Amino acid sequence: MDIVFLFYDGMTALDAIGPWEVLSRLPGARARLASPNGGRVATDTGLAFDRCAPISDLQRADVLLIPGAGDVRPLLQDARVLDWVRAIDATTRWTTSVCTGALVLGAAGLLRGKRATTHWAVLDGLRKHGAAPVTARMVEDGKVITAAGVSAGIDMALALAARLADPITAQALQLAIEYDPQPPFDSGAPAKSTLEILNRGRALLASAPARPES
Repeated sequence: MDIVFLFYDGMTALDAIGPWEVLSRLPGARARLASPNGGRVATDTGLAFDRCAPISDLQRADVLLIPGAGDVRPLLQDARVLDWVRAIDATTRWTTSVCTGALVLGAAGLLRGKRATTHWAVLDGLRKHGAAPVTARMVEDGKVITAAGVSAGIDMALALAARLADPITAQALQLAIEYDPQPPFDSGAPAKSTLEILNRGRALLASAPARPES
């Protein structure tokens, strides 16, 4: 089972690493990294990954996962990447995204007429790609699964593991990575936050690190 993650400069690390920890452990799975040009990729916080295969080397996948970024606009304007996403989607059993990775699926034309979610700060941006925005931790529509912001990717990966293998395997994976979230605060969604917290969250997003050089 080939599971391909699209890595790119400026991506948010946890969008990909959370699902990687789950999906790469599936029995019989081979998880692979692909990036537009191959080689080294630097995330939005400067964490770097080496040895990504160039997307031109990968022609198919059973699962495609696209993480998001603080500023995903460069990818939305990259015709070569969008062509590749469409081509890989034609071969997949599941095409997935985390956070603003949904906007990449949208720009590739894969969300038209579908329900989808993404990070709360850009949820309405799905409309211009023909999708129906849904405020949810995860949304499944056909073979496309979109997850909300950052940490929601772990939830999505566990749900996907249940479909690719079985619920017992998925729950065993959850246990193996000791994913038993008990956050110290209950402010992980706009509906649970005060106006002060929401404004501070928007400010933190606005002041996120600039997209690093590769």
